[in-house]
Amino acid sequence: MSAIQGINRIFLLACAPFVGMLIWLLFVSVSIPISPWSISAPAPVSVHQEALTLDSLLTKATNDAAQTKAIIQQYFELYEKSTTEVTAALQSATAQVALPGIIYDARITAKLGSPIRQASSENIDLKLFTLNENNYKGYALKVNLKSDKAIKLVLGKDKMGSSETTLEAVSRYGAIAGVNAGGFADDSKGRRYPLDTTVMNGKYVNGFFPTKNDTTFIGLNKDRKLIGGKFSSQAELDKLNPLMGSTFVPTLLKNGAKTTIPYQWQSSPARAARTVMANYKNDQLLFIVTDGYDENGNSGATLAELQDKMQQLGIVDAYNLDGGGSTTLVMGGSVINRPSDGKLRPLATNFLFFK
Repeated sequence: MSAIQGINRIFLLACAPFVGMLIWLLFVSVSIPISPWSISAPAPVSVHQEALTLDSLLTKATNDAAQTKAIIQQYFELYEKSTTEVTAALQSATAQVALPGIIYDARITAKLGSPIRQASSENIDLKLFTLNENNYKGYALKVNLKSDKAIKLVLGKDKMGSSETTLEAVSRYGAIAGVNAGGFADDSKGRRYPLDTTVMNGKYVNGFFPTKNDTTFIGLNKDRKLIGGKFSSQAELDKLNPLMGSTFVPTLLKNGAKTTIPYQWQSSPARAARTVMANYKNDQLLFIVTDGYDENGNSGATLAELQDKMQQLGIVDAYNLDGGGSTTLVMGGSVINRPSDGKLRPLATNFLFFK
């Protein structure tokens, strides 16, 4: 019994504080004042005030738009002016870059004199000059190839073993000009074949022939640059990426310096009608043809004389193409030189030029 009374006393002591607080709350009232201005409704806006506000916003928007337009206009005018100035600067820079080439071309052209004929298109520029030297007469055809369509090496009648004159080839293809190309060899049946290595459209027409008896390959690579020389293997020539070319003899200039002319070509014949294919350092080509009045070696030019002339003209590399009765230059539908055979010779290969 006493144990139960002890537990009750402990429970009452623990609950006494909470019982006292409850009694206090019952007898004490608490009030929380609320101010009448704590919550207020928005003041009414009149129609007139609303209209004034809209007019003000519209006016401001109009002014802002006008200001924005003025700024844009200023930027546009500045951009247009800058574009014009940049374009002018680019044109000036382009002209400055081209100026050395123009000056060089004018210089080499001046050495040839005034052209007697010329033709120009998006593919090619051709200028024809006369050569009036003490010991020989001839012509120089300056060629600027501007596209792959400007030049082509063709077989006689487009067939191996066939032949045709340069004039016939020019007429058949509708070319603006033509020059005889490499040498040839005839078989017992009178068929005429190109001499040794001949390349057309990047392909070997009749196989590769290593150099013998000072023979020289003469042609253009796939960048339309003059290539030539002696080659002991096809791989050696392939490194130059030949596009077209034919074979004759000999090389006359290499890097502006004279090469040694083989003895037999110094004297047999001493003088003759000649055809030379050469280039300038800007890769323009020069074809020189000289007149010879017969095949006896008493008229025309010596190869040594042509070496001198080409050095004077500023030529870099030069190669001797087939000459004598083969030498032919056609331009504008007519034969320019005087063929030493007294008539045009049918040939195995010709260089043709196209507008």
